[in-house]
Formats: sequence, C-alpha cells, structure tokens
Amino acid sequence: MFIAGAKYLESKKKYVDELNVFPVPDGDTGTNMTLTILAAVRDVQKVDSDDLQALAKAISSGSLRGARGNSGVILSQLFRGFCKEIASHDVLDAVVLANALQRGSETAYKAVMKPKEGTILTVAREAAEKAIELARVNEDIVDILKKVIIHAEATLQYTPELLPVLKQAGVVDSGGQGLMYILRGALIALEAGDDYIVEFEEDDTHPEVELIYDHSGEEIKFGYCTEFIINVRNDVESDREALGLRNYLETIGDSIVAVSDEDIIKIHVHTNDPGLALQKGLSIGELSNLKIDNMREEHANRLIAQEELDKLHPTELKENGFVVISIGDGLSEIFKGLGADYIVEGGQTMNPSTEDILNAVSKVNAKNVFILPNNKNIILAAEQVKDIVEDKQIIVIPTKSIPEGITAIINFEEGKAPNENQEVMTQSLDDVISGQVTHAIRDTVVDEKVIKEGDFLGIGKGKINVVEADVEQTVRKLFDSLIEEDSELISVYYGMDIDEETANQLSKDLENTYPDCEIEVHYGGQPLYYYILSVE
Repeated sequence: MFIAGAKYLESKKKYVDELNVFPVPDGDTGTNMTLTILAAVRDVQKVDSDDLQALAKAISSGSLRGARGNSGVILSQLFRGFCKEIASHDVLDAVVLANALQRGSETAYKAVMKPKEGTILTVAREAAEKAIELARVNEDIVDILKKVIIHAEATLQYTPELLPVLKQAGVVDSGGQGLMYILRGALIALEAGDDYIVEFEEDDTHPEVELIYDHSGEEIKFGYCTEFIINVRNDVESDREALGLRNYLETIGDSIVAVSDEDIIKIHVHTNDPGLALQKGLSIGELSNLKIDNMREEHANRLIAQEELDKLHPTELKENGFVVISIGDGLSEIFKGLGADYIVEGGQTMNPSTEDILNAVSKVNAKNVFILPNNKNIILAAEQVKDIVEDKQIIVIPTKSIPEGITAIINFEEGKAPNENQEVMTQSLDDVISGQVTHAIRDTVVDEKVIKEGDFLGIGKGKINVVEADVEQTVRKLFDSLIEEDSELISVYYGMDIDEETANQLSKDLENTYPDCEIEVHYGGQPLYYYILSVE
C-alpha cells in the first residue's frame, strides 16, 4: 500500500507541481513530496520481513531523512505519527488504521510552528476524523478507506474557502492533492491484494492548471529557503533540542518546521540570515543535506519568464463562457466536462454572494457569460451581476437545482445568438423534475408529516414528499412521486456519504422498477445530500 501510494504520487507529481500558487514555492510541492516518499520507499524495500515494526521504522526514518521542502517535512511527520501507532500492533485493522491516521495528523500539526488551515494539514485531519467515526461502526477496512478518500477529496475541494490565495488562483491546495494521490494509490493496492504489481504510468490527463493570481506586487520578507539535517551528539536529547530550535528560528524567520527522530533533527526555515540557523544547528551536532535557495532571485526569474510567455501567447477573447454554482468534486467535474469555465463553490447551506459570482465572471475570458445558479436562493445574487458588469453580456439561466443546470448547459448550442440560447436553455428546464435526499437536523412537523431528527427526507417538486428511517427506501419512494407517464431518463448523482457499490445496486433496482426509463448513475460527491435525482 505504501509503495503504491508513492508510485501513484510520482505519476502525478507534475500536476501537483502546477498547483503551487504561493509567491515562491519551496521548490515544487509534487516533486518535493515525491522525493520525500521515494526516499522512504528505498528503505521499505530493504525490509525483508512482514514485521510491522520494521516497516514502520523504515517509513518513518526514510521519509524524514529524505524530506524535501515544507511539504515534504510535513508529509514525513504524517508518516511518523502513523508509524508510531502501527508499530505497536501486528495486524492493521480498521481501528488501528483510524488511530494511525489520527496520530499522524496530530504529529504533523505539532511539527508546524503556525499551522494553517486549507493545507495538507486540513485534508489529513479531516481524513483521520472520518476514519475514527467510521471505525466505530464498520470493520471493513476497504470500505472505510474508500469513504475516507471521498470525505478527504471533498475537504480538498473546500481548501480554497479556507485559504484566500487558493481561491484567488482557482485551485486546490497542492499538498492536499499530493496526499490524496498517496491515499488513492494505497487503496488500489489494498483492493488488488497480494498479487498486485506496483506500476503507474506518468499521467497528464489532468487539464492544465491556469493560475490567475498575480504575485508581481508581493514582497518576500525572508529571502532564503534553508534546509538541513542535524546529526545530534550522543549527549543531546533530540526532541527537547528540536523544540528549542523552533523557538529560536521564530526570531529570525518564518515557515518553520523543526522535527526530530531518534538521533537526527530536520530543519526547514525561511530567513534572511541562513548562517545564524546553521550556527545554531552546529551547537548541537553535525550538519548534512544542506540546501539554501535564494527565493527573491527565483521569484524574479519566474515573473520574467511569465511576461515572456504572455507575449508569445496572448489570450484570445472567446464568444461564450459559463459560470456554474456547484458543490461536490464529482458534480464539478461533470460541469467542467460539459464546458463550464469556472465553478463557484456553493449550494443549499453555503450560498455564494454576488461578489463571489462577480469574481468568477471576471476570470472568464468571454464576450457572453452564462450563469447557472442551480439553486433558487442564488438566482437573485446572480441577477445582480448583470447590473454591475459592463464589459461582458451576462445571461442568467434561472436553474433551481443541479439537474436543471446540467440540462441547461447540455442544451446550449455554439453558434446561436445569446438570446436564442437563453430561450432554449430556459425552456429545457420545464422537462426536468428534480429531487434530493437528505436528513432532518431537528424534530418538526411539515405538511402534517411528523419528522424526527435523523429521519431521511425525500424532497421533490418543492416539498417534502417522503419521510423514512432508511435512506434507500427514501430514494425509492421519492422516485415513485417523481416519475410520470412520459418519463424517459432517470439520473442519480450520489453524494460523498454513499459508496459506489450502494449507488450501483440502486441503479439495478431502478432498472427493474422502471424498465421503460434509461438509468444513469454518476458520482456527485456533494455533502449533506445523499442523492440528487433527476427525471426527464
């Protein structure tokens, strides 16, 4: 599992590198994380037994000694905490896995002087918390890891809301993305079993990352990215010295990570005087693996290169573009596949503001921009954009649900005038009946239906149609209320709390129940709503 996770990250490292949005990255996140984990892989491959203790030591020591950059050091700490937990066990079951993920997260948070949410730390913590929650009621380690990955992916997609620089650039956190590839690779190996051979081809299937954020006006406070390992003397307690070093480095720089493992301390700091950091390290041991980069020079070179690139490839204004409000990585991928230029994260419990939509419109390089609100509570905010934007024609299609948004964008036809497309897209909404399945958060009575907290609710045609104690039963009864004589197509978008096997079983049940309808099942990844349904 560990080697597969490493190899999968290695196959995707270029894409992770492209997600770097900070003024001067510590090298490149994908490359640094890959070099870190591959250093541990070399140690793992030397382990010639099935002993978890030996494996844990190889992963922990190898990753710390090979850690590159801030992201690499944090990754090594995730492994260190994870390995401390598994080292005391002989079998990796659901509970041990969950506890190990949690201990890894806690260790990484402690290693960083000023932990920042919206980073790999957030993704790791949410993954661990989900694993702990699932392990209380589920012993199936494969199923748990699948659901942990779904939850962690949703967290990754939410990182731009926690870190403004990501939102400005329109990307997710690069370190968090790297961690997701490690988890996905581990799952592939776990499902495949003993005969699995670790091979991943380098994969460039991801779309190119277009960074929108302008760093030209940014000032770099500390100019030198400084890294080194201290091989501490025998009379030195490494954990205590690491803490003291962190406190000292805080006085001369930032982006500080100081972590220890037995007889070594790994240091990462941004500072204007690397010599002071090195002298402090020399006071407690010998130094190795020194690396000092001039970040101001690197930043200037990047800006010059980007200016030259812009001259060679001027951006052309296209005729039409789309801004879509959606939440859930699966739904966002569906909309992007249908031509959406920009996804604004938002939905039932997180309505984006007019400013959020306005910012998205400004990033779409088109003469005409179609906005799909996909929620009745967002339509008005979208309409406000028309009164503000002067250099583009804004067309708001009054979509009240995700299925309506998908139908609208499918009915768009390139080459037609904006007003013609607006008419066709709006008319197409009449052919869509939407439904949603969620749960009640309080006791109440609606339309003479007694609802208890935790009940599953089937919502369709603007009202609560079904109240049940079982989610699958809710879906079936809700479809009964939505299907009409002329219904032809049923679409199911399953959320982050539903696994693929359950969704596929539902599809088979629907095929038997409604043989005259075509059934489509898609991963939506949306939170809160177990299923979003569409009947056309």
